[in-house]
Amino acid sequence: MMGILDRKQYRQDRAPIAEAMKAYAGDGALAFHTPGHKQGLGAHALLKELITAQGLREEVSLMEELDDLHAPSGCIREAQELAAELYGADAAYFMVNGTTGAVHTMLLATLSPGDTVLVPRNAHRSMMGGILLSGARPVFLSPVIDSTWGIPMGLSVESVREAVGKYPKAKALALVSPTYYGVASDLREMAKILHERGMLLLVDEAHGAHLKFHESLPMQAMDAGADLAAQSTHKLLGSLTQSSMLLGRKGRVDFSRVQETASLLQSTSPNYLLLASLDIARMQMATEGRARLARTVRLSEELREAVRGMDGLETFGQEIVGHPGVAGLDATKATISVRGLGLTGMEAEHILRHRYKVQCELSDPYNLLFLLSMADTEAELMRLADALRGLAEDYRREENFSMPMELPEIPEQRMLPREAFFAEKERVELERAAGRVSAEQVVFYPPGIPVLCPGELVSGDLIAYIRRMQGLGRRIVGVEDAELRMLRVIR
Repeated sequence: MMGILDRKQYRQDRAPIAEAMKAYAGDGALAFHTPGHKQGLGAHALLKELITAQGLREEVSLMEELDDLHAPSGCIREAQELAAELYGADAAYFMVNGTTGAVHTMLLATLSPGDTVLVPRNAHRSMMGGILLSGARPVFLSPVIDSTWGIPMGLSVESVREAVGKYPKAKALALVSPTYYGVASDLREMAKILHERGMLLLVDEAHGAHLKFHESLPMQAMDAGADLAAQSTHKLLGSLTQSSMLLGRKGRVDFSRVQETASLLQSTSPNYLLLASLDIARMQMATEGRARLARTVRLSEELREAVRGMDGLETFGQEIVGHPGVAGLDATKATISVRGLGLTGMEAEHILRHRYKVQCELSDPYNLLFLLSMADTEAELMRLADALRGLAEDYRREENFSMPMELPEIPEQRMLPREAFFAEKERVELERAAGRVSAEQVVFYPPGIPVLCPGELVSGDLIAYIRRMQGLGRRIVGVEDAELRMLRVIR
């Protein structure tokens, strides 16, 4: 079992898992073990096109050289300790089922049935999944809503202080920072407030794996005092999709329970290509990260300057820091409003994708969000700027687009999410669901923020809001009926 980082100094320019895989593949042992393609011997031609011959030879698991993710003592332990050292954590856990799995592990390892956990309403739906698994009781906090941009910002320190006073027996605050749009909450001050009351700070830092590597970016959760932080290494760094890390700080968290929970929730046959990609991504950031992020931050500011010169487009930068709910801004996230063009964000996304062959990360009724990473160069940013300029010049309408953007009231909680999950259910027409308790989570994705959770009371205002968002082309996930003609409710 992996313990607390023992401070043994490993070389950050090595990738122990990748080295172990290569060593096994080169040893010449005849394979009478999984996987069934036998190191590529039986792989279909299409699979060989996707993965190199060397990659297929190394796509094995559980040999003596390759260690065990569920009880690491060799190359995986070394790789995780290297990651912990790089990020300034006391422990790091490699996750092969995404940051969703890391968030589930974080919550299930620290919460017990009946525990109260403070959660902002703009938490990703994976947070609700973890609360459901743990049997905890969520108390939802309202993030600051910026009416100009029509997006939720972070939590205010005042709202956290008020919630801690109102719920003194709460076990933890579990929040997302930075948000999808790059807005960071004041984690350092929140950690002080929580720790004084014996509470934990748990952070969904899915979009913050890069923050450590540039001084102008918001402080990463581990440095701000978080007890656990789940990071999507694959989102903005160089690992393969579905690979993430969970970082931990000793003192308030039982690491043995974290390891036990991670083992419970992850496959007993983890894909070593994913594990090796985490190892290599860590090595890349240790050796090249600061130089690459310096370029990314510079390019992001150049993009903002270019956008500000395009009639009909707007963007925000560091000037919003200090506004309510904004303690910091990740400059590598570029939010661009298209309201001034008379377009919705969804319409603008479609035009950019099919006319200019540029794909954004997400669109909402007012905005487009573009993620810049350590991979981008001047050539990519120039192409993006040219596409945005073409959008502004060729697709502007007569009137600006506008609509009410206030979020609906947080519904009344009638049952715990876990109780609702296991209760008997029935399907009713959405318009007839007012007054019933929802058995489903309704999420507009992206950005994956629930407007209705299992156990909450459905209201007429909420139904109207859902229909309004559908009318704008927002995609719903989390429900059995993707068009939401019918909603499952508690019988």
